[in-house]
Amino acid sequence: MLPLPPTSNKGPHTPLRFGALLGVLGVVYGDIGTSPLYALQASLGYFAKSGLQYADIFGVLSLIFWALIITVTLKYVTFVMRADNHGEGGILALMALAQRVTRSASARTALGIVGIVGAGLFFGDGMITPAISVLSAVAGLAVVSPAFNNAVDPIALVIIIALFLSQSRGTGSIGRAFGPIMTVWFLVIGILGLLQIVRHPFVLQALIPAYGIHFIMRHSYLAFIALGAVVLAVTGAEALYADMSHFGRRPIRVAWTWFVLPCLLLNYFGQGALVIDQPDAISNPFYNLAPHAMQLPLVVLSTVATIIASQAVITGAFSITRQCIQLGLFPRMEVRHTSTTEEGQIYVPQVNALLAAGVVLLVLAFKTSNALAWAYGIAVTGTFLCTNVLAMAVFRRQFGWSRGTTLTVFGFFGIVDLAFFASNTLKFFDGGWVPLAIGLFLVLVMTTWRRGRGLILARWTQDSLPLASFLARLPQSRILRVPGTAVFLTGNLDFVPNALLHNLKHNKVLHERVFFVTVRNLDVPQVAPEQRTNVEEAAPGIYRITLNYGFMESPNVPRGLESLAAKGIEFKPMQTSYFLGRETVVPASVPKLRFIRRALFLFMARNAVSATEFFRIPSDRVVELGVRIAL
Repeated sequence: MLPLPPTSNKGPHTPLRFGALLGVLGVVYGDIGTSPLYALQASLGYFAKSGLQYADIFGVLSLIFWALIITVTLKYVTFVMRADNHGEGGILALMALAQRVTRSASARTALGIVGIVGAGLFFGDGMITPAISVLSAVAGLAVVSPAFNNAVDPIALVIIIALFLSQSRGTGSIGRAFGPIMTVWFLVIGILGLLQIVRHPFVLQALIPAYGIHFIMRHSYLAFIALGAVVLAVTGAEALYADMSHFGRRPIRVAWTWFVLPCLLLNYFGQGALVIDQPDAISNPFYNLAPHAMQLPLVVLSTVATIIASQAVITGAFSITRQCIQLGLFPRMEVRHTSTTEEGQIYVPQVNALLAAGVVLLVLAFKTSNALAWAYGIAVTGTFLCTNVLAMAVFRRQFGWSRGTTLTVFGFFGIVDLAFFASNTLKFFDGGWVPLAIGLFLVLVMTTWRRGRGLILARWTQDSLPLASFLARLPQSRILRVPGTAVFLTGNLDFVPNALLHNLKHNKVLHERVFFVTVRNLDVPQVAPEQRTNVEEAAPGIYRITLNYGFMESPNVPRGLESLAAKGIEFKPMQTSYFLGRETVVPASVPKLRFIRRALFLFMARNAVSATEFFRIPSDRVVELGVRIAL
């Protein structure tokens, strides 16, 4: 028996609430739940022109079934979801966990690169999901009546634009309806599939893996190509892991095992039975499952379901962006909180605008969901591979698995993921380059920003005065101490902030209380209130303060300093001034970044949100002192 690690949140004896199951259906399963709209149609499309045979339909159904079992049920639900970072899931949380348990510095760097690549591909996936989902839902209008053929794209664009324009208002008010709507969705698609299975129960023979194996042996290269469409059935598997912190493992597992998976299988096998009985239904097997009178209501329900699926992906992009900012992979961006009670409900205007522009361009360029299917798989399967590599490190180091067990389990999953990824690379020139280009560009952005900030910190450290030397000279100096509190933000508490030196140079005074404050981002999702602040008195009236935040939190320096009163240190917000160094990065005579990366870094540095806004410091209490740094 495999040595499974113990769970760390919401154990098996925790009462299972119905509300949690509804929330899981509305947030977690929107993406994978709307895959029946296009997955089987795209998979069978390779064989439609030459005439579909029973063996082809059985083979594709068998591959879809085992893809759902192996990739979703076994890999994610059974194994990967056990590797939580203090209850948090997702590619970046897994990367932080893998780096924490890895001893070698070079291995930590390699795992960091894997995590960055996975995060970049996630954004590519997030851009394609709203386009393909909404397009495939609205395409049902053409099934209802050919008169809607030319209206599909314009209607899809209107829905997508409205979706992105509504993001700034948050999803709190409408989010409560997501769960019930998706419950209806799964019940409807399950019943539609079941009705066809009852008429043609022999389609259930496709559950036998021999049909899938025979299909691959019979078609060889064409079957390998078809794998790129089969993987569309498991898109959204990463969401099960990424949303684990919101609901815990148990609701996600129960909802998948006893409700979502059965409904999906009923629909896929129902579509297969329909195509066997009516080969012409291959034009759109999902909508042809319903009687003509029910097709228009089904279009409406499908559209709402795809909007919910898209909303979940967009919200996930906002959360990943905040994690990237906290981990030092993105420049500071504006992060708005759209709820006064829910910390996780955020809105990032820059990301929303970029996603909206990208989705609209994809709809205009590809026009149909079948064409977009060619571009979908690379981002999804690439993320699967990255997750697999990181999970291997965690299960090997943290959970004490033997090398043989780790290689056997995750080697098997890796072979499956690699087969899916290799199949999708064949689509590169037919649209597969789109998510890959998006992912690689974001990898360039993240690595450039991290490298640039590292160079700036090294240059600043080289030119700065050690704090110990400054404090040793302070008693003999004639610097005037004035009432009040001065807060100096710094990236390294061992050196004197340039803002303080500039203030002494120009104003020739030092406040009665001086706080050197650094904000440290830990590789945990959230930090307990009692661990938020670390304080050390470096000299009379001078304190070194560290404010700790997790990668799922937004820093708030004034609120963090309020906790000093519990440690016996006087802090009066209205008598406090914040001194910040405004960095102006200029090209150096001998640049340390190549031309393209230097230009990209300078652009990001110029457009980053100010420290005042990002750290939520009152703007009327800020004094900024400029400093030029050559890079």
